[in-house]
Parts: sequence; C-alpha cells; structure tokens
Amino acid sequence: MIDLRRVPDLWRGFDVTVRDLPLALLLALTSLVPAVNSHGTQLGDLPTRPMDAAAVAVVALECLPLVVRRRWPLTCLVLVSIGFAADQLRGYHTVAGTALLIALLSTALHLEHHRRTTVVLASAAYVPLAVSLDRIGSPEGAAGFTTFYLGLAIVWGSGVWLRRSRAAEAELRHHVAEATRAAERTRVARELHDIVTHHVTAMVVQAEAARYLTASPERLEQTLTAITDTGRRSITDLRHLLDLLNPDHSAEPRTPSVGELRALVEQTRLAGQPVEFTEEGGPPEMIGSAQVAAYRVVQEALTNALKHAHGSRTTVHVHHGEREITVEVGTDGSGAHTASPGGSGRGLVGLRERVGLLGGEFSAGRRNGGGFVVRARIPAGSSS
Repeated sequence: MIDLRRVPDLWRGFDVTVRDLPLALLLALTSLVPAVNSHGTQLGDLPTRPMDAAAVAVVALECLPLVVRRRWPLTCLVLVSIGFAADQLRGYHTVAGTALLIALLSTALHLEHHRRTTVVLASAAYVPLAVSLDRIGSPEGAAGFTTFYLGLAIVWGSGVWLRRSRAAEAELRHHVAEATRAAERTRVARELHDIVTHHVTAMVVQAEAARYLTASPERLEQTLTAITDTGRRSITDLRHLLDLLNPDHSAEPRTPSVGELRALVEQTRLAGQPVEFTEEGGPPEMIGSAQVAAYRVVQEALTNALKHAHGSRTTVHVHHGEREITVEVGTDGSGAHTASPGGSGRGLVGLRERVGLLGGEFSAGRRNGGGFVVRARIPAGSSS
C-alpha cells in the first residue's frame, strides 16, 4: 500500500510536463462541455458560432501546449496565442481562451532569455488581431481592445512580480545557508582550537619537563603516563568533534560539561602547574551552553597559564548561581617560561564571542601586582 503522506513527494518527483498535463486536459475537456462551450473570453464581441470539428482543433491548440508551459514557455505562448486568435476570429468563444492568461503568466515567470523581445513581439502581434476583429464587424472599439491589452499586461506584470519574489527568496535562502555554514565552520574551528591547543600544550610542557627527570624513574614514569593519558583524551575529543563534520554519523557530538572541570584541573596539575580549584554552588543537571562556555573559559585560561606562566600559582574559582555562572582564573605570573607552542590570541577572542553570544561579559588582562586574570559572567539557563 502507498503511504498517502508520501503522495505529494512522489508527485513532485515527476517531470514538470507530467505535472502540467492534468491542467491542460481538464481545461480542454471543460471547453468541450456543451453547457459552457460558449461562455469563454469574447474579444471583439462577435456572434458566437456553434461548435464544430474545427472548434475541437482550436481547443486542442489552445490547451495542449500548456503541458510545456514551464519546460518551453515561449513555445507554449506562441501556440496558445495562435489558438486564441483562431478562437476569437471564428467566434467560438470557448473556455479554452483562459489558456492565454495561463500561458502569459507562465512565460513571464519561467522564460529565462529574450523577455523584452517577447513583450515587444507579443504586443505587435496583438495589433493585427484587433484590426482583423474590427474589420469583420466587431463593435468593441479602440477602448475595448485597449482595456483587454491592459488586462494582459497586468497578467504579465504579475508573472514578473512572482519571478522576482522567487528569486529574492532563493537568494535569501542562499545567504542564510552561507551564513549557517560560516557559523558552523567558526564553531568547529573554535572547538578544534580549544581542544588541540589545551591538550597539545599540556603534552609539550610535560615532555619538556620529562627531560630533567631521567634521574628519577618514578617521576619520569608518572610524567610519561600523564602524556599518554593526555594524548588519548585529545584523540577522543577530536573523534567526537569530527562527528560534526560527518553527515553519515548518527551519534550526537559530545559537549564538555562543567562536571569535567576537576579532571581538567587535575590534567593541568600533572603538567606541572600548581592549580587551586574552588567551586561554589551545584552545577545543574541539564548541560547547556552556559556550562560549556564556563568549561571553555577555564580550559583556555589554564592553557595560557601553561604557555606563558608555567609553574606559577594559578587559581580557578567557579560559582554556580541561579541565573548565571561566574568564572575567574588568575595566574601569579612568576613562573618560568618553558618552551611551548606560541599563541595567536584567537582563543581569547573566541571566548569573548562565545560569552557575548550568550549575553554575558568577558574580560582578560593583567592585574595589579603582576600576573594575569580571566573573568567571565555567563547567564545560565541557555540550552545547548
């Protein structure tokens, strides 16, 4: 059995000529119904002629070209116009005359090239029709023919307006898609920066310290184990991040929670950075953007401490309030500068943008008495 909910999708999958066929057949069959076959458009107000075999041919010429009104709109307009002229000159006045309006609207909407030329030629072709109708006794007069032409012009203008509206909508969708892709690339780049910079910095600092521990096998073993653990954690985080770039992956990408702060602090301590960690209040059960941002603030601040003030006393204070999370990470700055990857400043800029998007406040700079401090106030309750 066919799922009725899929019928619209199946119908849209057909070629446009197949989808336009029912309209053409319906209009043609309606025009041949005796009760309505003389109630169509009457340009020139000539006496109505009874239906005959020629009328069937005229109806077919007016209606059947509508099948290609979107595929070949200009061809459709030419054939329908010829059929409409024959309809009016012979006085059949069938409902099929409505096909001229449909063809005109479709041409204005779908014709890609030579649009102005089409308007000029169609207008020029209307003059001989009006003159011919007048010569065979039409009482319409110049005013009537002009009014009908203005009506056709309004139909064409409607098609032009629809075309421009669709083009503007398509351009808007394109811009939205581009902006979405750019935002996603920025988000992935920021997450990649946070993960790689922190883990690699910790590994470099730990490896640098291992050079001086050859005389102490136990401490050397501990340092090498810390390097291994950091590398494994980095690989795990990178795998989860790469899930964002894989459209075939069904798993949800992992987002770090504030509950991992203690592990983050412990990892930094293993890299040789003395860190004092205090946490006030309880983190909420729901993981949201505020908690992730707080984690990233602490992560970037500790990474910078490892880079630029290795061995200096560092304090991390996190306060969970009902409406906001406040984070403060301070470094004395009295430690030794060990070899480490240089910073580009992109991390702090990214944090400022991340916190700003959540409506919070972020600051980073030197403090009185030496050292560096990073502060963030992040409104809570924002879903991830």
